[in-house]
Amino acid sequence: MKAVCFSKYGPPEVLELKTVDKPSPKNGEVLVRVYAATVTPGDCELRCFKFPFWVWIPLRLYMGVFRPRRPIIGMEFSGVVEAAGESVDTVRIGEAVFGGTGPNFGTYAEYRCQSASAAIGKKPANVSHAEAATISVGGLNALHYLRLGKIRDGDQVLINGAAGCFGTYAIQLAKHFGANVTGVDHQDKLEIMTELGADAVIDYTKEDFTDNGVKYDLILEVTGKASYSKCLGSLKPDGRLVLANPKFMKMLRTPLTNLLGRKKVSFAFAKDRSEDLQYVADLIASNTLKVVIDRSFPLGQIVEAHRYVESGSKIGQVVVQVAEP
Repeated sequence: MKAVCFSKYGPPEVLELKTVDKPSPKNGEVLVRVYAATVTPGDCELRCFKFPFWVWIPLRLYMGVFRPRRPIIGMEFSGVVEAAGESVDTVRIGEAVFGGTGPNFGTYAEYRCQSASAAIGKKPANVSHAEAATISVGGLNALHYLRLGKIRDGDQVLINGAAGCFGTYAIQLAKHFGANVTGVDHQDKLEIMTELGADAVIDYTKEDFTDNGVKYDLILEVTGKASYSKCLGSLKPDGRLVLANPKFMKMLRTPLTNLLGRKKVSFAFAKDRSEDLQYVADLIASNTLKVVIDRSFPLGQIVEAHRYVESGSKIGQVVVQVAEP
């Protein structure tokens, strides 16, 4: 089968399209014919291995100290079950499915074995493979962080980094939950945030949302770049700050903030759950959510896809078309 592999950490050019052995499902696994995957900022970080010090060492030990132990990356997929190992009764051969890989990666390939006990969603017929492939990272994390922030009907919500793979989902989910939403991102991305339902938009190159005097019930900080103290200052007395991309010092400050004041700060990584995957997929199928796909690249142009994501220009999702369904 064809797969994109890398034998060393570095720039996009380390990614190479190769022919490798097709995997076979073990007991409890299904073999998925992958039709679509994605390129997320996390994929790019993993490829070049640019991480803060507090995760660099344990992640490097897991991934491979001198060279990648898992040569095929990619965190999201959508495809069709082609074969199944023994003891599989949750999905059927021929069924269209989607999901995420967690720390196992491996979706930049024509085939991938997935544990049948892992979180797997059933793709609705009117949702494309390209759309379904974006749910596990963008959709699931947006849902997770809004729930973590205890979003409520009528909340004033600000999303910093609202035009990315998390943010485009978060705007729509927050509106679905009855919130009034302000989106913050680059001036080139204001229009799409408005189209997705944002009640107000802020161009961060011209205005600092932490200095405009507006107070919010919930701030979802996706970028990891906003001032911790200023974000707290932009909250209402009982406001909540959710750190989707927490930095080490902000994590250290969080317990004391929660202990001493009414304002609360939260961070926690999302867990893949089949019911959450299906929840987001059903919202897409009912046209409640729109998947924003900026660009789609064939598997053979994975280098160009990674370059584009790293440019910071993308809006929403970047999809890799692994094969035609």
